[in-house]
Amino acid sequence: MTDSSPAPTRRRARVRAPELIGKGGWLNTGGKQYGLADLRGRIVILDFWTFCCVNCLHVLDELRELEDKHRDTVVVIGVHSPKFVHEAEHQAVIDAVERYGVEHPVLDDPELATWKQYAVRAWPTLVVIDPEGYVVAQHAGEGHVHAIERLVTELEAEHAAKGTLRRGDGPYVAPEPEPTVLRFPGKAVLLPSGNFLVSDTTRHQLVELEADGESVVRRIGSGVRGLSDGTADTAAFNEPQGLALLDDGSVVVADTVNHALRRLDLTSGEVTTFAGTGRQWMQGDATSGPGREVNLSSPWDVAWWQGKVWIAMAGVHQLWTYDPADGTVSVAAGTTNEGLVDGPLAEAWFAQPSGLAATPDRLWLADSETSALRWVDPDGTVHTAVGTGLFDFGHRDGAAEQALFQHPLGVTALPDGSVAVSDTYNHALRRYDPTTGEVTTLATDLREPSDAVLVGDDIVVVESARHRLTRLRLPEEAVRVEAVAHRTQRAATDVAPGRLRLDVIFQAPAGQKLDTRYGPSTRLLVSSTPPELLVDGEGAGTDLSRALELNPAVPEGVLHVSAMAASCDDDPSNEYPACHVHQQDWGVPVRLTESGTDRLPLVLAGLDA
Repeated sequence: MTDSSPAPTRRRARVRAPELIGKGGWLNTGGKQYGLADLRGRIVILDFWTFCCVNCLHVLDELRELEDKHRDTVVVIGVHSPKFVHEAEHQAVIDAVERYGVEHPVLDDPELATWKQYAVRAWPTLVVIDPEGYVVAQHAGEGHVHAIERLVTELEAEHAAKGTLRRGDGPYVAPEPEPTVLRFPGKAVLLPSGNFLVSDTTRHQLVELEADGESVVRRIGSGVRGLSDGTADTAAFNEPQGLALLDDGSVVVADTVNHALRRLDLTSGEVTTFAGTGRQWMQGDATSGPGREVNLSSPWDVAWWQGKVWIAMAGVHQLWTYDPADGTVSVAAGTTNEGLVDGPLAEAWFAQPSGLAATPDRLWLADSETSALRWVDPDGTVHTAVGTGLFDFGHRDGAAEQALFQHPLGVTALPDGSVAVSDTYNHALRRYDPTTGEVTTLATDLREPSDAVLVGDDIVVVESARHRLTRLRLPEEAVRVEAVAHRTQRAATDVAPGRLRLDVIFQAPAGQKLDTRYGPSTRLLVSSTPPELLVDGEGAGTDLSRALELNPAVPEGVLHVSAMAASCDDDPSNEYPACHVHQQDWGVPVRLTESGTDRLPLVLAGLDA
């Protein structure tokens, strides 16, 4: 006789899930509005995301397999919670949902109402709600889907036995496709023939257009999301972005969601892979080696400079290089910490570099999450021309020290030594002149420009959200715009001056334990803006809890916290257990007040008891 009763489940905290509220309403539901009561009986995964955030895009891709495998029991709800002003525009959210192939319902929450109800502090954050409407887990950052998958399996068994699991089709309704020539194009390059090659990102293709920028010569790629080499008809891409012409006449492609670099032979149309494995780089992976053996992370743009292909590795906030002479890749700049720090290549911090442009004496880059324009010198030093950090952005011309961009994705070198910046979320083309140190506006009323190509006296702009290339005459005079400045709109946490207990909550997933075989398996890095906010507690350590001392003379600021924990399968019989790294960066706005809290909990994985 066999025992058919379900396996015992772990005792979990039961916290009633707050209602889902969003002024923008619901997308991908065929116009129907939903509440938690409509989802009772299903396992609900809330994905708090914003479309500027590359880590959020990673999570969208991580969730695809789980959604497909558990389609009749799990409902994923994207809760769009904007960082930038542009991301609070409803049409921009509609565009992003299509652009990134989001195949689940999305609640547009421009005022962060649901974000606040769930006490979310970071993008991305995943919250799991059981079929009875209770929150059972929360995870900040990416790389948690393996743990959520295990929890989902437990919840399925537990609630099937209780009779509280409801199976069936979910609320997702696919939108109607639009018949445009391009769909959310990302980048473009001018070919020797005078034609343009454009990354047709959402359709997973490259498109060659005639010199008019409109007539299609050919399409490269099957149009089906995938990673395979072959002919123009059979090769597969996955949301390709950056393009660069190489000395041999071929084109290198940043195949972003495939975490790969591809090569297009313009004559034959043949596509091959010369860097990346198709897997995303994670902490602990190799940082150099043969191109086909090293993992990459969301390469967003590429440029040929100093005999190598430079790669804007948006997914890990670094610059990498590919050396065609020996076929190797390696990290060139950045620490993987997200922020704006200048200096030697190995010590610089970047924040989602997304656009590159090379001149003989500078490699320019658009550092999107800091809304910054930066450059690298041939001697290996990183400088910032425009931008101050992760939280300040806007549309303001004038002296570079006070000028503002809003999440720029592209940069283009101009003949006079200045650069044009595709100021994406300001819907503008801007110009920075290093000779005068001035920022001006060249054109407005562009829709999410993501790149631009110089063609004689004209500049051809990739208008991503208008699905087209737009030709402009380079103006002799700047366009006058009304200056506007913004800061990221998140409510500050009231904390008491003096001693503050920082607790990063991490509970290893079921069946796993902290990996201590080679020393401490956790890491905590703390800093602040302004630096004077922290009297004590700054720096790196291995304990996920720390006593901070806040300066009572600094009324407000931001605490920057980066945490990492490594866990492995807890099976003594397995000589080679599977291990996972959990990592997240937080920027927590704080306001010092005598009535504030003396403890700041940040959930990496689990629930704060």
